[in-house]
Amino acid sequence: MKPTAAPDLPPGLLWFNTDRPLSLSDLAGRVVLLSFRTFACANCMRLVPEIRRLRKEHPALVVIGVHAPGFEPATVAGNFAEAVRRSGAGYPVAIDRDHRLREAFGIRTWPTFVLIDPEGKIVGTTTGEGIAGRLGPTIGRLGGDSAGPLQAGGVSVVKGALYYPGKVAADHAGMRLFISDTGHNRIVVAGTDGRIIETIGSGEPGNADGSSGKAAFYRPEGVAFDEAAGILYVADTGNHMIRAVSWPDRAVATVAGTGLSAPGALNAPRDITLLGGFLYIAGARRIWRMNLATRETEPYAGSGREALVDGPLMEAAFAGPSGIVTDGEVLYVADREASAIRRIKRGMVETRIGHSLEDFGDLDTIAGMARIHHPAGLAYHQGLIAIADTGNHKIKEFDPETGWVLTRAGSGGQGDRDGLSGDATFNEPGGLVNLGGLWYIADTKNHVVRVYDPAGHVVSTLRLWG
Repeated sequence: MKPTAAPDLPPGLLWFNTDRPLSLSDLAGRVVLLSFRTFACANCMRLVPEIRRLRKEHPALVVIGVHAPGFEPATVAGNFAEAVRRSGAGYPVAIDRDHRLREAFGIRTWPTFVLIDPEGKIVGTTTGEGIAGRLGPTIGRLGGDSAGPLQAGGVSVVKGALYYPGKVAADHAGMRLFISDTGHNRIVVAGTDGRIIETIGSGEPGNADGSSGKAAFYRPEGVAFDEAAGILYVADTGNHMIRAVSWPDRAVATVAGTGLSAPGALNAPRDITLLGGFLYIAGARRIWRMNLATRETEPYAGSGREALVDGPLMEAAFAGPSGIVTDGEVLYVADREASAIRRIKRGMVETRIGHSLEDFGDLDTIAGMARIHHPAGLAYHQGLIAIADTGNHKIKEFDPETGWVLTRAGSGGQGDRDGLSGDATFNEPGGLVNLGGLWYIADTKNHVVRVYDPAGHVVSTLRLWG
């Protein structure tokens, strides 16, 4: 049968594991294998080792997974990022939402494989298992018989760039983002275009100071950048420490904490913020502060018992501080386990949103009656407090002057959908920061950073590359 030209990959596909949308014209000179499958297909999962074998034996081969939504449980369809990760695909994956590719290639069963030669023509289609033995010889022949040498480049894969990112901080002068890549035990430094500039930490869980490549963190979360000093402070949650990364040498040093969880010690710091010569730390049931000049650290607010109690600093009680921010004068705390927003002002702790440890919900109204659900992060911008309303999968806004609480992004559904802010979906966002008028959000359980444009009312995904 004479080979026929393959339909090109249409624009508008949702892509994973690649720094940009792909097209067959981009891959001219390469042998391409399209793997049509669904996330719920057991036979498809058994083929993962065979695809891995083909890629190992034929380095010039480009494998592209094409997943057809609508044939799997709603829980999978609502979170494609996690489904792609669990599928073990270490190659680009396209989500064929409207089944355009499925129809164009005449796919009727899963798994189906379509082999495309370096000239962009379909040379064969096969289904079922045992593909390595059937396709291997043909792939080898196509690679050897191509009109010219196969291009060495063409696809830049970012494989699992982030894993449970917790918080985000900004360098406003340098237009850089600092992302706590919590699950990978490191800090990712990226530009607003998604280019990964560098990473801080070896990625191996541990507790070691030193150069950026040799230092080790353990599940870091909060990050705060002192632009004047050129120091990034990191809440190294799993190590019960505060670490400092200095520029330009990028050395990592421990500046607070013993490394042990113990009564009266700094335990599980979750978030940090800078104010007036101090670093304020949201830790386990307490707010701590560290003097930046002397590095002396002491409890600042909270008795240490788990409760939602207002009052003088050391008599008040927190349930689970997970986010902290300042407007330049006072502190605001996301007390996650109480589904509350607390304010620390003039030696007093006051609850602005929230009622008890058992009371949570999703209600936009005046602060005294509003409901949020286990918020993990806060940010401040132009007089307003942005809330990562984690349990509601939303970004909300609190106006301390008027007291109003309003949803700004997120439908409330759990998912990874970009689009208009009211239709977009998140999956337990953890932290956020405003840089250049855009909100960069650690969408923790989607393992990505999302971008909310308040002027255009649009949510998009920041594709990390480089």
